Amino acid sequence: MVYFKILLNDKRAKADNIYPVVVRVTYNRNNTTFTTGIRVNSNQWDSSASKVKSNHPNAQAYNKTISEFYSKIQNVAFQLINEEQFTFEELKNRLSEDYKPAKVTSGRLFSDFAQQLIDELIELNKAGNALVYQVAVKRFNKFTNNPKLRFTDINYNLLESYKRHLMKDGVKQNTISNYFRTLRAIYNKAVKAKLVDKSLYPFLDIPIKTERTAKRALDIPSIQKFAKHDLKPKSRRWHARNYFLLSFSLIGASFTDLAYLTKASIKKGRIIYRRRKTGQELNIKLTPLAEEIISYYKGSNEKYLLPILPANIVEDGMKAKYLIMQAIKQINRHLKNIAEACKIEGDITTYVARHSWATTAKRLGYSIELIAEALGHEHGNKITNIYLDSFDQSLIDEVNARIVQLLE
Repeated sequence: MVYFKILLNDKRAKADNIYPVVVRVTYNRNNTTFTTGIRVNSNQWDSSASKVKSNHPNAQAYNKTISEFYSKIQNVAFQLINEEQFTFEELKNRLSEDYKPAKVTSGRLFSDFAQQLIDELIELNKAGNALVYQVAVKRFNKFTNNPKLRFTDINYNLLESYKRHLMKDGVKQNTISNYFRTLRAIYNKAVKAKLVDKSLYPFLDIPIKTERTAKRALDIPSIQKFAKHDLKPKSRRWHARNYFLLSFSLIGASFTDLAYLTKASIKKGRIIYRRRKTGQELNIKLTPLAEEIISYYKGSNEKYLLPILPANIVEDGMKAKYLIMQAIKQINRHLKNIAEACKIEGDITTYVARHSWATTAKRLGYSIELIAEALGHEHGNKITNIYLDSFDQSLIDEVNARIVQLLE
């Protein structure tokens, strides 16, 4: 397998603290680097995102150059692998000669290329995306039952047959859409890597539709009943309810975001964090309920506020994703048991807290725009939204305080 990574080559200290941005290529546990021609100060490099920070005056142009060079290396490397001629020396030769691969008509094996993408996502600690790819590819491979399937074998008839097969198996429409969007993304990457000619693209006549999911939200009386239900302190159900109520009191924070909250996230009575899903920063005033729940877990973890992940975990890695998924599964089971004991209709899951907060805010008469901003969503048309002012933070604090007080 071959892996790629963009990084700042700062192994050798320099007086001016300026280092070259390189692409590291790893193959069979050996690696080499290719310089992008970009050099920046170490404090202007975002190592987690592998890009130049926005505080650099040429950040946009530099990042574009880096991205294009990264794609060029990938394209040439994948072509060499397809030809079974990959070596670091040959890769360097073709790059130096500005090698342009010929169009591929036979195509590389679908499974090999898909696994290559999955491995790369895992190496980049993008476990969520890696799991999405794994599930979609595994289901598709099971259907085709052809380990030597090539991209040129993937055509309209095959995809339509696959869709009918999924529908017959009772797979929900949105799950089918997720599978097809993933397959399309893999195929698009293969086209960019010159592994299959774009004239063979089979997705143009394959509609990928989604259905609007049913809203899942509890009304305030149900949440009150849920919050006041007698539970044995420090039992698993007790902890599960704590996490649900903490999410609700933090404007529907996702369970993944709760898991990654650290002691440093609390500043002057506020929780400040970036959403794992979008990267948007949220700044939420702690309510008395949130402070009470957080105090329960004080000292339970060296790094994180809650005892969900070990302090030394690789964030966004496969193990972290697995632990979070397992925790969600267990907590949802306990939440369901509490709901049944309280005779609350419908399932209660970790995600219901977010829907419940938004629905409560709407029923209290707050605007969709205000609710969207509180949740960390962009409101309005993307273009006209540029001209709209953000809501005052104190107004969002007031909305959240009012909603959480309803639980008393």
